[in-house]
Amino acid sequence: MTFIQRLTERTQTLQTRLCLGLDPRSDAYSSRDELRQHTLEVLDACAPFVACIKPQFAFYEALGLWGMALLEEVCAAARQHDLPILLDAKRGDIGSTAAAYAQAWLSGNHAGDALTVNPFLGFETLTPFVEAARQHGGAVFVLVKTSNPGQADVQGGGVSEKIAEELTRLGAEEGGGLSSVGAVVGATHPHELAHWRAALPHAPLLLPGLGAQGARAADLTAAFLLDGTGAVVSASRGIQYAQGLDVAAARAAAQCFRDELNAALKLTGQ
Repeated sequence: MTFIQRLTERTQTLQTRLCLGLDPRSDAYSSRDELRQHTLEVLDACAPFVACIKPQFAFYEALGLWGMALLEEVCAAARQHDLPILLDAKRGDIGSTAAAYAQAWLSGNHAGDALTVNPFLGFETLTPFVEAARQHGGAVFVLVKTSNPGQADVQGGGVSEKIAEELTRLGAEEGGGLSSVGAVVGATHPHELAHWRAALPHAPLLLPGLGAQGARAADLTAAFLLDGTGAVVSASRGIQYAQGLDVAAARAAAQCFRDELNAALKLTGQ
């Protein structure tokens, strides 16, 4: 199955629309061994309550080669739980460099199942990523309206709308239903979610910002399709460090976020 098919199936089977961000912060631990053990334990504990995982590359890159090895271990553990893997790297470049990024992270030995992509070097730079995703049953999630307050500096003035138009064009190439071309729309913009859902009819939406960034599950219903699919909501710090390094608290936070999303959509978790 493709990434989108797996994500939708997991959403419907487990009644979860939650994406687990795994962002190990080195200053939270006394050793690398503790960082590794805690990150993997959080993944194992939260797996029953999440639709996918989203490792943020920066935190693994900051740890050097050891961190990249840990990222592969995290991905391997996710696969043991049959969890789709959305790599949050926000890659974007021109020509052969974009093609190399796509090869690295959407195909081959180190690939995830999906990748966040930056479109601000021009729409032609999306082509290698979209082609690789389609070829390998993956997906791309393109930045449209990010969760940070400063996004308006470059995403205002109709820029986000222009990106959405291009993603809709790309999505339509795959026929009806959700496509392999998704969009990142911050959960911190709740009053705009109905607009973006309508503007991106074929796009699965990734909504970062739940928890530590201030977004609330109750405000996010407009991002979903009528059957409760079509979007996943990401929480990272609010789960992994819900109460310091307490894994039981991380599990409880994941279950709570899942249940809050289901309650907002008037659905029942398992």
